Amino acid sequence: MKHNKFFKILLLAPAIFLTIIFLLMFISRPINDNIAYNVVTELKQIPLPKNTVIVEEKAISDRLCGNGDGVQYFGALLIKSDLSQEDLITYYSQFSKKYHVEPQYDRRIKQDELALHQDNSFHTSIDSDDYFVLYSWGDYDSIFTYLDWRGIN
Repeated sequence: MKHNKFFKILLLAPAIFLTIIFLLMFISRPINDNIAYNVVTELKQIPLPKNTVIVEEKAISDRLCGNGDGVQYFGALLIKSDLSQEDLITYYSQFSKKYHVEPQYDRRIKQDELALHQDNSFHTSIDSDDYFVLYSWGDYDSIFTYLDWRGIN
């Protein structure tokens, strides 16, 4: 009788283990999306310089660079400003060196280090040269970073 319980547990253990892994993979996507949105939230908490407005925001959690070693977190604000890129860089660098400002000439987000494996674009039509993207990378590292299907492919 004791052997029967042992064998049932032995047979059931892999199924329980696989169920736990599946559940972790299932919940990792919304957790990672929330982490990327927190990067955007951090950017939005920085006071805007004068003559600058936020036009749109974008939070991305995906395999953005690399070869399937987990998801990365990217947050971006599309801003419109009368200031130059140099002025904006100077302004935002006083808060942190991890904040980057680049001109935005069209809808597609295409930062140098951002090797997007999918098309990530803003919805706003860029119709002048006073649009910029303020962006930052998230630095969160957990089991959910590696269990998200988007980071495995």
